[in-house]
Amino acid sequence: MEWTQNYSALGGSVGLTALVVSLPIFYLLWALAIKRMKGHIAGVSTLLFTIIIVVLVYKMPLGIALSASALGILNGLFPIAWIIVTAVFLYNLTVEAGQFDIIKSSIASLSNDRRLQALLIAFSFGAFLEGAAGFGTPVAITGAILIGLGFEPLYAAGLCLIANTAPVAFGGIGAPIIAAGAVTGVNADIISAAVGRQLPFLSVFIPLYLIILMAGWKGAKEVLPAIAVSGITFAVAQWWSSNYLGPMLPDIISSLFSLIATAALLKVWKPKNIWRFPNEKTEKVEQYKKYSGGQILKAWSPFLVLTVMVGIWGTSGFKDFVTKQLQWLISIPHWPGLDGLVVKTMPIVNKPTVYAAYYKWEFFSAAGTAILISALITMFILQISPARGAKVARATLKTLIYPTITVSSVLGFAYIANYSGLSYTLGILFAGTGHLFPFFAPVLGWLGVFLTGSDTSANALFGQLQNVTAQQVGVNPILTIASNSSGGVVGKMISPQSIAVATAATGLVGRESDLFRFTLKHSLFLLLLVCIMTYLQAYVVPGMIPTIETFIQ
Repeated sequence: MEWTQNYSALGGSVGLTALVVSLPIFYLLWALAIKRMKGHIAGVSTLLFTIIIVVLVYKMPLGIALSASALGILNGLFPIAWIIVTAVFLYNLTVEAGQFDIIKSSIASLSNDRRLQALLIAFSFGAFLEGAAGFGTPVAITGAILIGLGFEPLYAAGLCLIANTAPVAFGGIGAPIIAAGAVTGVNADIISAAVGRQLPFLSVFIPLYLIILMAGWKGAKEVLPAIAVSGITFAVAQWWSSNYLGPMLPDIISSLFSLIATAALLKVWKPKNIWRFPNEKTEKVEQYKKYSGGQILKAWSPFLVLTVMVGIWGTSGFKDFVTKQLQWLISIPHWPGLDGLVVKTMPIVNKPTVYAAYYKWEFFSAAGTAILISALITMFILQISPARGAKVARATLKTLIYPTITVSSVLGFAYIANYSGLSYTLGILFAGTGHLFPFFAPVLGWLGVFLTGSDTSANALFGQLQNVTAQQVGVNPILTIASNSSGGVVGKMISPQSIAVATAATGLVGRESDLFRFTLKHSLFLLLLVCIMTYLQAYVVPGMIPTIETFIQ
């Protein structure tokens, strides 16, 4: 029996209905920011609370609500969690084989200047880790490296959080963009292209911002060549790869371009003065173990293999081959208890439409499978035995159980929000901002990442709301979906989860509030820049962002 969505279920008022159905979002904010509840507990309890709300407010049948939640959870597990698990597994293999120390040394030994170390490690290498693993890995590792080099802990943590702004939207092999595509029904490649026409502006600015924060404008001027090379090469590679290769490789490619270009510059150019923090007592120059070119190449080989494999997986020719020749998939074209049972009555459509529901488990074409194969090749290159590999896999799964639950529960929330009409109710309300909505669109992404600690989860939470609201106000929905990710990246530095990871990695446990205050003003300032940029792209230079029609052409 069909059930019809009603966006003004309480007294015929969209405003009142929106206020009540948004209670789960306020609850999630309270649970994470005030109650400091663990992410997986907050995610699961939010999902349960949402089910109760939509049943009571919208009179959604319980069976349909549970079915929608289950479909969302399943999409959270595969393909999204599959990407996260395999990416972290690959990273952990390099650590297990002792190659990660060589990677660290090959970067840190390039310069003893703290400003240049911040560019190389916090910005470029942090972006590489964000692309390869994401979910807290970059800040934890780069923060620990900087402290090992002599950075003051609070500065190390704060700088790494701010530097992590540029790559977050494409982190975890493109998981945030893939999640946005999953909940909105928009091709992830189109969203990737749009984000790739927003974030490069931040990517050019962040290295300069970091060094000014560290050493002031005078100190930044002394290393402007390195700042320019680091930021511009990253931004150009980010734009190109996001527009022509899809969402999986931009962080890997842009970070490697930035690292290699900055390292090459340092072979022919050095700053006049070696800059240190004022409280550093000695001018002792650190000594790093020297490695041969072959050793360095071997250490980086897992990520070079990853780049090649993911690149192959992203090509249309390979996708066609997998679809036609390797029919290892499970297809549920009509998701039980949901498909064809929900009727949408959005004002933007001319007539009520039936909401479809289906699921496809396509193992070979999934990005996570490309990463898994990269990991297996890595085991051969680094001579890791199957027994050691299995041990690493078990440890990886153990550490990712709770993040997986968090992501899956948030996807469950996102799906029930869409099928119940919750997203559409909020979208109609936000449409009331009219002309100004593109300015506020990034704030939703910023809030989502603050709440969940993940751009992936934020896109799952608000991606469809951005889509619906944009259509309501008459702007390109690709712009607002992309701005959800772009706004979200500047919320990462203040999210409770990120703060917790950073303080744990840098020995600042107990000083979370200090680090939050350190990053909050920078987060708000960068958010303002993204809001202005989104508004300009909506009305001043609308042709900058692709539409579904132009992208297909």
